[in-house]
Amino acid sequence: MFLSPQVKICGIRETDSLAVAEKEGVNWVGFVFVETSPRYLTFEEVKPLIARIKQTVPVALLSDPNDLQIEEVSKLGFNTIQLHGTEKPERVAEIKQRTNAEIWKSIGLSSVLDLGQALLYDCADKILFDAKPAPNADRQGGHGKVFDWQIMKSFSLDKPWILAGGLNPDNVQNAINETNAEIVDVSSGVESSPGIKDGSLISKFIKAVRNVGS
Repeated sequence: MFLSPQVKICGIRETDSLAVAEKEGVNWVGFVFVETSPRYLTFEEVKPLIARIKQTVPVALLSDPNDLQIEEVSKLGFNTIQLHGTEKPERVAEIKQRTNAEIWKSIGLSSVLDLGQALLYDCADKILFDAKPAPNADRQGGHGKVFDWQIMKSFSLDKPWILAGGLNPDNVQNAINETNAEIVDVSSGVESSPGIKDGSLISKFIKAVRNVGS
């Protein structure tokens, strides 16, 4: 039996969009602690949102975090951390050891050669593939850019991986069919404006994912 991919909605900032994500049964919701992102939340601002979560798994998204930030997300109870910066394998392993959390490491893709980076992160539990940012970008992800899905053709990895990068309700089915992704991650593709999630787009995205293969 075909199982539809799992879904993460990233960059949640409002209780309404969190409620829709929970109602739709998404697997993970991401909270962004990167100040240059329009989805940025402080550690204080995220507390009431975390308190409302009943079933989905919260993910803390950090970029090149310092030890204090790692300590703060641990105190907040995050058991899943997404590292979306330029963290080296040694730093990822250190964070894994310090927190005992599930660690996701992002890899930016612009060509098939970039896939080799994933093999360096044995310490990560999951690898997230995103579009490689421009050299002068103010952050490593969340730009809503799509990379060439052909890069992922015939790709395999001995751990779970996640497809991100410019996904939206209109292209996610093609993305899954092209890459055979078993987990998809969306942020700007379900927003009405930068940083503002749209509940109807979240529902539309989930419906599209569930209809893959039907």
